[in-house]
Amino acid sequence: MSETIVQLEDVSVFQRENLILNEINLEVKKGEFVYVIGKTGSGKSSFMKTLYADLPLKQGKGKIVDFDLKTMQEKDIPFLRRKLGIVFQDFKLLLDRNINNNLKFVLKATGWTDSGKMENKIEEVLEKVGMKTKGFKFPHELSGGEQQRVAIARALLNDPELILADEPTGNLDPQTSVEVMKVLQEINENGRTIIMATHDYALILKYPHKTLKCDGSKIFEVIQKAI
Repeated sequence: MSETIVQLEDVSVFQRENLILNEINLEVKKGEFVYVIGKTGSGKSSFMKTLYADLPLKQGKGKIVDFDLKTMQEKDIPFLRRKLGIVFQDFKLLLDRNINNNLKFVLKATGWTDSGKMENKIEEVLEKVGMKTKGFKFPHELSGGEQQRVAIARALLNDPELILADEPTGNLDPQTSVEVMKVLQEINENGRTIIMATHDYALILKYPHKTLKCDGSKIFEVIQKAI
């Protein structure tokens, strides 16, 4: 595995026929934490969707965790996503089952079969996000912050090389956002690479990292000014 996790050269991002972003050149190395910021509608989510192959890469060159986004076939997408952890704004937990079974569902879907190993893995990831005692609860019994912690635990199940977090604090109040951010920080400090789309500027100032801005169909690095 190379030290470069994401490499984009002259990439354009399309939604169907509409050009959203163009001339993207980006390198993300192992262990980096990168923010993607920009107004609603500036292309943050389309950019993230291109990285996890929800939107096809039509123009430019793109490699992510050693997969070529340009030449990728439909059948390769599940294998790419096993090397990624994806965290969404709206948690995407299955409401009809408890947290342990939510996580077990993902493990089974990605090829795990040994129930003992699955239980150990579930316990390990829930411990990482401070939710070890909550596995028997159903999503509706948890606060928004707790649900997002579970979503982060789910993203860690297959030891991803890269975590893509798309507005992970978008539905949370400021205090809860900070708690979730601390979890992501810790995961990053343990060597995981994270790309996080956000419009929460307070968090960016509190936890400064490399920051890319989507604006006027371009992505460029911005230098954060301390306030």
